[in-house]
Amino acid sequence: MSSDPSPVVVARDIAKSYTLYPRPSDRFAHLFMPWRKYPTFDALKGVTFTVERGETVGIIGQNGAGKSTLLQLVTGIVAPTAGEVHVSGRVAALLELGAGFEPDFTGRENILLNGTILGLSSRELKERTDAIIAFSELGPFIDRPVRTYSSGMFMRLAFSVAAHVDADLLIIDEALSVGDVRFTQKCLRFLKNFKQRGSILFVSHDLGSVTGLCDKAIWLDHGRVRGEGPAIKMCEQYVGSLFEGATFNTPVTHAHREPAKEINGEIVLLDDEAPPRGSKPGTTSISAFNPEGSSFGSGGAAIIDVGLFSPANGQRLSQVIEGQEIDLRILVKADVTVERPIMGFYVKDRLGQFLLGDNSYWDTVPQPPIPAGERLAFRFRFNWPALARGTYTLTVALADGIMEDHIQRHWIHDAVIFEVLSSSSRLALVGVQLRRVLVDRNPAEA
Repeated sequence: MSSDPSPVVVARDIAKSYTLYPRPSDRFAHLFMPWRKYPTFDALKGVTFTVERGETVGIIGQNGAGKSTLLQLVTGIVAPTAGEVHVSGRVAALLELGAGFEPDFTGRENILLNGTILGLSSRELKERTDAIIAFSELGPFIDRPVRTYSSGMFMRLAFSVAAHVDADLLIIDEALSVGDVRFTQKCLRFLKNFKQRGSILFVSHDLGSVTGLCDKAIWLDHGRVRGEGPAIKMCEQYVGSLFEGATFNTPVTHAHREPAKEINGEIVLLDDEAPPRGSKPGTTSISAFNPEGSSFGSGGAAIIDVGLFSPANGQRLSQVIEGQEIDLRILVKADVTVERPIMGFYVKDRLGQFLLGDNSYWDTVPQPPIPAGERLAFRFRFNWPALARGTYTLTVALADGIMEDHIQRHWIHDAVIFEVLSSSSRLALVGVQLRRVLVDRNPAEA
């Protein structure tokens, strides 16, 4: 990769207009009769921005704002109608799924084709093919035609090639919205490592992934830059804009609704004896422990089992209910003596955002060692939280030392996968288990 300190992308006052032809034949006729006038659509209008080396920039905006057009200009797929774009260094792009792939070629053959398009030499492709295949986890499908691939498999192959190009700039347009949660998180871990050495231009409608990954964001609105700045600030302003001018048009109706109870000036909207329909505790399905999950560590001890168990009878659980008391049990085996073991865990959503977690270290509590050759089970007991519907993963890690100074013995990403099938959480990733909601007619002074 380049050590040039100059920006990797410089765009100055770029614009892109498309001619709108009423019929396909009009496009051909226009070649011979260029004086004919047709309506045009301005996809981009005077956009100026830079991407510094080592910077991750998100592009946000509603459908039709010009996000994908902007990426096409940066990659050189299309030329600007006005202005100029300068890109220095090698670029790897993940735009439309399947772009750059030949449907009748196998995955292996498409690695050679796509890698060549992205600028890899024959020698580099030969050296990296095995690593690309291993990263993709496509197994025997790598030697089948890609026309038989699902969208998730396309993403696996395309991302794996791009990840091994040694690019200065990686461009991603919604590619991570398909595929299973485990591979998506694997890609996000790669991107976070890639940020240490390269630049990323990232388009997504998922604002959580933009704020979690990007240093700054560019907000496009009808082809113009409406804002540019820190990713969190821009996403907040963008969300606010979605409600500008909103009006309430649904007529008020109280049909088939029980009147709220009022007791001593307090109107009871909710109590735990009669939760409203649709807010009953949800159910979460739990996968088996995945010992082959992506892992690292210095060794000397290994995590050999992870699961949720019932404190009442010690049985392993395949489903849990919100609020249910459970034991998260993590079994480890030591090959050497682990003097001061610290066991930790955290739950992530499909985009790799940390939601909750804890570990076994406290300053005032001594950590019992794990003698060489022995096994030890850590158990964390808590009430299962109200997670929003979706897929989540559990990461577990065993360290040796103290919080400020330790070594990682064994760290496993995505050791267990949770599928939240139903949930009472309506507004957030992690819901609050409401027990009672009141409206006080005569509130006391604060």
